[in-house]
Amino acid sequence: MKRDVAIIGAGYVGVPLAQVFAEAGKRVLLVDVLPGLVDALNQGESHIENVPSGALRPLVESGAIEATTDYDRLTGADAILIALATPLSKQREPDLSIVRGALDQLAKRLRKGHLVVLESTTYPGTTREVVLPVLERTGLKVGMDFHLAFSPERVDPGRTDWTTKTVPKIVGGITEACTERAAELYGSAVADVHKVSSPEAAELTKLLENIFRSVNIALVNELAQLCERLGVDVWEVVEAAATKPFGFMSFQPGPGLGGHCIPIDPFYLTWKAREYGFYTEFIELAGKVNENMPYYCRSLVSQALNHGAERSLKGSKVLVLGVAYKADIADMRESPALKLIELLRNAGSKVSYHDPHVPEFNGEHSVPLDPAAYDCVVIVTAHSSLDYEDVVGRAKIVVDFRNATGRAAARNSNVWKL
Repeated sequence: MKRDVAIIGAGYVGVPLAQVFAEAGKRVLLVDVLPGLVDALNQGESHIENVPSGALRPLVESGAIEATTDYDRLTGADAILIALATPLSKQREPDLSIVRGALDQLAKRLRKGHLVVLESTTYPGTTREVVLPVLERTGLKVGMDFHLAFSPERVDPGRTDWTTKTVPKIVGGITEACTERAAELYGSAVADVHKVSSPEAAELTKLLENIFRSVNIALVNELAQLCERLGVDVWEVVEAAATKPFGFMSFQPGPGLGGHCIPIDPFYLTWKAREYGFYTEFIELAGKVNENMPYYCRSLVSQALNHGAERSLKGSKVLVLGVAYKADIADMRESPALKLIELLRNAGSKVSYHDPHVPEFNGEHSVPLDPAAYDCVVIVTAHSSLDYEDVVGRAKIVVDFRNATGRAAARNSNVWKL
């Protein structure tokens, strides 16, 4: 069956994209390498919180969305979007192996008239220097036989006010005709399309967005460490500064960065910059500060146990509240809780976790919330469903990295805050 849009990658980006295009009347094909995932999607079962099964199932039953593992089905699609993971290697360098593998499969099925759009976050030049040569090895020419563009994903898991449909779509093509073709496609499904002059501009736009957050979070994380020495509440300072109606944007400190974008994407630019003999010191310093936060937070837990209960980390029972990377979702990608748990265990602590959104991970299970049963309760992710005043009231010691305890902390000497 012919499809209007094929999306390679049925994950946090691909499934919401499929929903938006299907709801706009497009026939969508999701392509993924995991048979179990494909089978679930074809039953209308969603693994993406932003796309509940109740919204996906009617689109599947109507035939608007179909999933497959068969790359040969790409030939029947008018447009092919690539929405695959772009992680970092152990050396903190870009790893495009997943995208390259998909490109090899796509190139075998590329035909005249195809529109190909890369959505995966990456360094400036990827679309032109990596994607284009693979596709043109087929003998087809960009701008004539097929069109190629970059349009960065802007997904924020768990968010409902800004969605895949309502967040403006950035589009930059290899040629002007490529840009127009991609803009026409997205314009048929999303609220607003913003065209830029090249894929490099679009690629760098996405990195700037995430670097902006990384740098500002690093600033308040560094300020939090200074505030501890000054004896000043960093949360009070940030809240007060946010009352200024101009010239200030509020960012909050925390135990580290999570999610796919902010902890990873800035390093794509620092890597590319070295190719031009340029060193992005500001960005790398921010990365250093943010990556150090789990270590700093471990030391705060140690201080709280030492001064609050005359206990060491070794042998202490610690309950971590929240292991998702942000509040009220189950997404654990790059969650700082994982590193903090590792550090606490390396120091000899007996660590359990409670998270209403993550019942199980890595063979461990969320335990019942019984703050009194532990020497220390550590708030890493502030899920809104938890009663933090009750936690403070029952726990021996609370270490709060998210200001979840708020005013309850001021009334209790057992609360330690970032």
